[in-house]
Amino acid sequence: MLQILDALFDGETLIPATPLNIKPGTRVRIIVESLLPEAKATRKSFLQTAKSLKLQGNPDWSENIDQYLYGESQSENA
Repeated sequence: MLQILDALFDGETLIPATPLNIKPGTRVRIIVESLLPEAKATRKSFLQTAKSLKLQGNPDWSENIDQYLYGESQSENA
């Protein structure tokens, strides 16, 4: 019977992450394959994310946002 399991080596013994489906005293063969630690997602700031989107637009977006979004000019709102 073949079982694949994850275990932790504490320096002396292998500790299975889940219970084994074998009877005590059963002879087994162990093949050890080291697992790489899971890569942690790197957190990006809002500015890094915005820059990575490579958005294109007019250089005066922040000054005329209402006009670009709603077609309104400053004089119409006053």
